[in-house]
Amino acid sequence: MQAAFYVQQGGAEVLSVGDRPRPEPGHGEVRVRLRTSGVNPSDWKSRKGGTGRVMRAPLVIPHSDGAGDIDAVGDGVPADRLGQRVWIWNGQWQRAFGTAAEYICVPSRQAVALPPTLAYAEGACLGIPACTALQAVRLGHVGPGMCVLIAGGAGAVGHYAIQMAKARGAVVLTTVSSDAKAAHARSAGADHVINYRDEDVAARVKGATAGEGVDLVIEMDLSTNAALYPQILRPHARVVVYGMSRSEATLPSLWLMQNSITLQFFLIYEIDPSDRQSVLDELDTLLRTGNLRHTIGRKLPLAQVAQAHDLVEQGVVMGNVVLEIS
Repeated sequence: MQAAFYVQQGGAEVLSVGDRPRPEPGHGEVRVRLRTSGVNPSDWKSRKGGTGRVMRAPLVIPHSDGAGDIDAVGDGVPADRLGQRVWIWNGQWQRAFGTAAEYICVPSRQAVALPPTLAYAEGACLGIPACTALQAVRLGHVGPGMCVLIAGGAGAVGHYAIQMAKARGAVVLTTVSSDAKAAHARSAGADHVINYRDEDVAARVKGATAGEGVDLVIEMDLSTNAALYPQILRPHARVVVYGMSRSEATLPSLWLMQNSITLQFFLIYEIDPSDRQSVLDELDTLLRTGNLRHTIGRKLPLAQVAQAHDLVEQGVVMGNVVLEIS
């Protein structure tokens, strides 16, 4: 089979595309003939190494997200799964071989039925971006009338989170860095869009909340944004953190304690099995009712995997970067 892979960590130049052995499903596994592979920030970060990221094996096929068709099943898997269109989660988490290939074998539960209305490209956006957004919204207990600030509303996770928070009846504020990204965030349903490069974020938040501050921040960069919390959070607010730009953050700890602020961290790869099932169930409902908008920013062939990694690292594409596997 054709696959993208690397045998050492480094820049995008360490990526190669070539023939690799086709995997066979083991007990409880399915083999998926992949049609698409989603590229996420964690993919280039793992490839580059650093901050504790090490090679899982002498050769790594990257990417955790993808979509395709089940073409073989292992022992213990019902035969009626054969031919099913599916999307993948955690394809390369704690594993050597991910979705940047023609085939992948994963535990049956990690190949989720793809609704017939969704294309394979959209299926490659669900494992990390959509699941992260939904878990953040769930942990934030988002409900009607809540004021929610979603950091980075033009990003893949943020764009989904805006839609999911609005679907639960929240008033959504979000931050962006350009006019084009502002339009993209508004298209998801954001009520207030703040360009943090040329606007006073705290002043805009206070203006939008009658001076009270928000009930919840869904945070993609704790390291950079924590200093703002005393100016934008109301007492007893919550911050749900799914990302940071540095390994450590300086927190306004005394203020957070005095105002009974809850900080909750999660890593989408390692959420509790019951949480995972709840996310999958709710996401399936959203997908089957057509209540989510997906943004494919760029499609590239598997042979251009290095360019895809660079595009995601540079942050120049709005929406998901997806590899098409012929």
